[in-house]
Amino acid sequence: MIPLRVACVEWPENLSPAHRAWDEITKSVAAARPDLLLTNELPFGPWIAAAPEFSTDAADRSIRAHEEGLAALIGLRLRAIISTRPVWNGSRLANEAFVLENGATRALHRKQYFPNEPGWFESEWYAGDNSGFEIAEILGIKVGVLICTEAMFNEQARAYGKQGAALIVIPRATGKNLVPWKIAAAMASVVSGAYVISSNRAGSATVGPNFGGTGFAYAPQAAPLGITTAAAPLQTFDLDPLTAQAAQREYPCYVPERT
Repeated sequence: MIPLRVACVEWPENLSPAHRAWDEITKSVAAARPDLLLTNELPFGPWIAAAPEFSTDAADRSIRAHEEGLAALIGLRLRAIISTRPVWNGSRLANEAFVLENGATRALHRKQYFPNEPGWFESEWYAGDNSGFEIAEILGIKVGVLICTEAMFNEQARAYGKQGAALIVIPRATGKNLVPWKIAAAMASVVSGAYVISSNRAGSATVGPNFGGTGFAYAPQAAPLGITTAAAPLQTFDLDPLTAQAAQREYPCYVPERT
């Protein structure tokens, strides 16, 4: 199996393809030319969950911003991009992870766990469903998705490993305290035997949280592979599926669960 070049990023708050920041993103992606790129959670438009009350108008604007963003992602002409977008889910939204692979989009997973606190009133805006946590095949490897808060539920990472995931992606929109997120991602790599990559939003919203940026990646067994900064907002690493397969035969992945 041929290794894949995978990229994590930190992209700015309220991103739009019309902003100058998108020109810089386009240049950095063209220079790195990864096989698979992970964006941050809900990358386009403002962070609507900063508001404590749901607004249909704001939800519609967020959907439109991500539709425009999808066209821009297609324009990057990469083999695969994983991102998330808002879609209607009854009277609320769903936060849906999707892959853009060879120019075609398909849904991967819907976020099931939501915080509810200042800056992140997500349970007021988004609702989960019964779609669960299933791996998908992307570019010939098995991939699992944990959207932001879901990374704190380590049993889901272990379950992805049991399904043979070579890669777990964690798109997020988190604040300045990186410690719990890096611990969660490192532990996900240990219990799953998979590579784990995370991308984050960066900068301050007009009204809302101050996002911490800092994308990062771990090889199986919590080996750090790279980290983004404001000066280097895109980082790449090589993913070898055989490394994940070997790790999933080792401790602690082989330890059977109690039933």
